[in-house]
Amino acid sequence: MFLPVVRAADLPRKAPDFTINLPGGKTLPLSQYKGHPVVLAFILTTCSHCQKTVGVLAKDQAEYGPRGLQVLASAIEQNAQAALPLFIQNFRPPFPVGYNTQEAAGAFMQPTGPVPMMPLLAFIDRQGNIRAQHEGEEPFFNDLEQNLRKEIEALLKK
Repeated sequence: MFLPVVRAADLPRKAPDFTINLPGGKTLPLSQYKGHPVVLAFILTTCSHCQKTVGVLAKDQAEYGPRGLQVLASAIEQNAQAALPLFIQNFRPPFPVGYNTQEAAGAFMQPTGPVPMMPLLAFIDRQGNIRAQHEGEEPFFNDLEQNLRKEIEALLKK
């Protein structure tokens, strides 16, 4: 469970160092994508909202990848490492999906409340700054496809 926090840091803010653990023992440092706009999604593999978001982000990766966008996802539930192979097999995301602890995701996102609803999305510009972030209970998710496109288009213009 996330530890209570006061409010998210001001935006934009520098994205902290972050590394996603990948299946098979490899790691993926976020810094590897400096110079590229990145959408980082923190998910739960069994969450229907997270699964829907991964599906929409898969389309966005296909459409915007040629323009430099990189989508990444990290499962953060307990035993995420064990749940990932089936999730990847079922949803076949065309981008890296790994795992981290909830505490690591919380430190990265600096959520606005004690237990944010999932998924959590961070939009990171080419210079490594978090330009926007969204938590699952926000109205942003009511029109997910359109709102993702708006955020991604804004990242690509910067």
